[in-house]
Amino acid sequence: MASSHVMKKPVPRMQPAAMMMFSTKYWSRRGLSLDSAMFDQQRHRGGQMSRRPSFCPINEKFDESREDSGKTAVVFSLKNEVGGLVKALKIFQEKRVNLNHIESRPSTRVSDEVDILADCSCSKAEFNELLQLLKDHVNVLSFNTPAHVWAEEAGEDDVPWFPMKISELDRCSQRVLMYGSELDADHPGFKDEVYRQRRKFFVEVAMNYKHGQPVPRIDYTPEEVRTWGVVFRELSKLYPTHACREHVKNLPLLVQHCGYREDNVPQLEDVSVFLRERSGFTVRPVAGYLSPRDFLAGLAFRVFNCTQYIRHSTDPLYTPEPDACHELLGHVPLLADPRFAQFSQEIGLASLGASDDDVQKLATCYFFTIEFGLCKQDQQLRAYGAGLLSSIGELRHALSDQACVKTFDPKTTCNQECLITTFQDVYFVSESFEDAKEKMRDFAKTIKRPFSVYYNPYTQSVDLLKDTRSIEAVVLDLRSDLTTVCDALAKMNTYMGI
Repeated sequence: MASSHVMKKPVPRMQPAAMMMFSTKYWSRRGLSLDSAMFDQQRHRGGQMSRRPSFCPINEKFDESREDSGKTAVVFSLKNEVGGLVKALKIFQEKRVNLNHIESRPSTRVSDEVDILADCSCSKAEFNELLQLLKDHVNVLSFNTPAHVWAEEAGEDDVPWFPMKISELDRCSQRVLMYGSELDADHPGFKDEVYRQRRKFFVEVAMNYKHGQPVPRIDYTPEEVRTWGVVFRELSKLYPTHACREHVKNLPLLVQHCGYREDNVPQLEDVSVFLRERSGFTVRPVAGYLSPRDFLAGLAFRVFNCTQYIRHSTDPLYTPEPDACHELLGHVPLLADPRFAQFSQEIGLASLGASDDDVQKLATCYFFTIEFGLCKQDQQLRAYGAGLLSSIGELRHALSDQACVKTFDPKTTCNQECLITTFQDVYFVSESFEDAKEKMRDFAKTIKRPFSVYYNPYTQSVDLLKDTRSIEAVVLDLRSDLTTVCDALAKMNTYMGI
């Protein structure tokens, strides 16, 4: 077992996938952290730009002083001309909609337009009227329904919207908080205009993707292939002695079926087909960072939001954000394991309709398991977290005597600070995936929701269990499954002469 204290390391910056943070976050440009926002800017609270993998976990609070106030936001586009915004805002004034925050940015779709994000508080009726008027004057791009629309169905005053069927993930996956093409000044590719344009291409591919379509194939450049090759080669040397057996087992299958090679970047469509056959998971391209609520919602439907771009070639063993190397080498081999896939999905299901605080706790548990988790196998510590399995430096550190390792317990792990500028102060170990899953199941029971959710794999939708009728429907399905099991047992006993 590793020592109980952590030794300070002279690490100037994080290695490949150590980038998903769930403590208080900091952004360099003012903005709004909003589940429905399509904008890529977040409120800067400190002065240091944080690094995240697939989602950003800030939860801003809204003005709820009015009894009938609902938390919502709308994104619309305007012609870039004098007076256009004034006319649009007059509609908000006429409908008595309180504006909490507003910001603009150049449109990523039309060169002579700007996109406006308006965060507001209003009643359901006011919001519906507002939308109708706005649609007569501007192009409404995205909106988030007030929370109390859900209250009418769920009997609760503050249940956030969440997808009920897999096609609605189009809405979640496009509510990008920060686009992958928006690079910081300290990013290795910041001054590389060719690289920045390439990243914009990947953003466009992801934002145009819809559920049911094949994932677009990417013609990766020789430079991108070489960068992938360095990461693939160096990590492959560590996997036999550092990765969990499930990862070690599945990586050769990905080599065989999905083109995992040093000289080839795998295509997400091939990976998605492979995962669907192995565990029921699929992947879809994402343009940048999602909120934890939207990211975890994808897991509930066994959908993993996955980036397609490759880190900058000048520093192949480092990335300040999740890239295809992190996703394909860290996450995918484990998502091919049915037990791990179920573990991931159950975290996602627990997040649906949960409060901001509970989603934050689930995201933290996700971070210290699926991103940075350790497990025991053959009396040895092994890594199953994707953040470790895609980081040469931290993978070595986490299994060394210098790392502090504690037993995974969601009730305490959910309060652990997640570090972004150095290796983690502590790693959490589970006896197995089943052990972690059972603990998360117990933890999920503490989440306050006026209903439970049941995933229907046949319709790829979520059913709400909130009354006897909905529960009876699930019981009928389970009874059918139990009948099949009992029949199989009876035949087995007959065959064995019992």
